[in-house]
Amino acid sequence: MQSQEIVIELSNVSTSFGQHIVHERVSLEVKRAEIFALIGGSGSGKSTLLREMMLLHHPNAGKIKVLGYDFETITQAQEQALKQRWGVMFQHGGLFGSLTIHENVGLPLREHTDLPDALIDELATWKLSMVGLESGVFGLYPSELSGGMLKRASLARALALDPELLFLDEPTAGLDPISAGEIDVLILKLRDMFGLTILMVTHDLDTLWQVSDRVAVLANTKVEDLGSMLELSKSKVVSVRQFFDGARGRSAYAQEQKINHKEPMASQLDDKLLVDKLPVDKLKV
Repeated sequence: MQSQEIVIELSNVSTSFGQHIVHERVSLEVKRAEIFALIGGSGSGKSTLLREMMLLHHPNAGKIKVLGYDFETITQAQEQALKQRWGVMFQHGGLFGSLTIHENVGLPLREHTDLPDALIDELATWKLSMVGLESGVFGLYPSELSGGMLKRASLARALALDPELLFLDEPTAGLDPISAGEIDVLILKLRDMFGLTILMVTHDLDTLWQVSDRVAVLANTKVEDLGSMLELSKSKVVSVRQFFDGARGRSAYAQEQKINHKEPMASQLDDKLLVDKLPVDKLKV
């Protein structure tokens, strides 16, 4: 059961670019240990809202608070400290192409801690193992990875500093159904093990059914509906019905009913997912 503590709070957030209004008085709350998804059509402002929560863009009006910090009054020092309390998994990986994936995961630790190199290397190894990657790929560069491995490596890098909040931008985009399902299982496993709060943007209907606790539907510059996927599947709001009534929406809903929403692909928890085998006390910096 999720805590009632509010980790992310948006109050009447409005954003525009010139005459184009992206958001108009958007309000929502994300609770601790919740997996909260933003969905909407192209141009609905999902990515803009995500950037605003990550201090990469400032809205024209309204308030944003993350982990207790009000973005209107946050100092530069507080901002730098806050950014170390969250991790980001970018849609296309966001890894440095000139570094191996092991070096990519170790980089935040080298930049933000005084840990010795040997311990950083060990922690990077644990983080990569935690997301189901085997030692044989640690020395590979991002361009040498499959799509699924790249997503896992990006997630390992996002976890490098043991964040309490994760931002996931299209975590399963471009993956085949099996790989996408494995990422879904991994996200749930990490949330449950470490109590992570997760805010994600996704178009993947299967991921929404399998992973999300609540979903906000952005349309017409507003949050037009908000609730669990089951609640939204019964919504009468036009923009929500368009989402569920398409062929993909009906297919995902049928699959959800088939597995009863309580069997998240347990067969995919194979020996590649090593997180159960790792000593939890070793995973913390």
